Amino acid sequence: MEYTGERVIPKQMNPNNGMLQEHIARYRFAAKFCGARVLDIASGAGYGPQLLLETAPKGSIAEIIGIDASWEAVNYARWHYAQDNVRFYQGNALDVTLPQIFGTFDTIVSFETIEHFADAQRFLQVLKSLARPSAQIIISTPFGRGRGKPCGDPYHVWQYTPAEFSELLEVFPSVTMYHQRDTVIELPQTDTRYWLGVAVCRLT
Repeated sequence: MEYTGERVIPKQMNPNNGMLQEHIARYRFAAKFCGARVLDIASGAGYGPQLLLETAPKGSIAEIIGIDASWEAVNYARWHYAQDNVRFYQGNALDVTLPQIFGTFDTIVSFETIEHFADAQRFLQVLKSLARPSAQIIISTPFGRGRGKPCGDPYHVWQYTPAEFSELLEVFPSVTMYHQRDTVIELPQTDTRYWLGVAVCRLT
């Protein structure tokens, strides 16, 4: 799989690449929320599950499923990152039948996905349908000029403002919003500019 800038492919990037380090930080952050059965939706090159397993408390994760729309990415992930308890499949994140195929999960990770869809609400409803009642869903997105406004990334429909991202996530009864600047993920500080939002969402 060729590195084009759309996907993070650690084996083809400088380890000190800023974007790579930011993505690694998000997976390591998410690891502390992981339950036994984990879904990485839009799993890309497939490096995320390995980071989750390395970072989460030993034995806390029993299984990780990665789903991505690209067969090329799925095949790459299977070749480089599949393990006995880590499997990758092709699937569309807007497909309402995903729970019938893959079941439900204790934790769902969705990094830099929602900005790719014009119908963000449908995507969030699919995530909810894949989540067990006590699940935690970790969603991140880069901040930008806002819904309906052009952004500099050709792969994104648009990039949300912090307020718009929070508004979208009101479909979840409980949301804890963190912000990210470089590799630091923290509760937002009023005097700091952040590049991304990282939300931990719950159904109860």
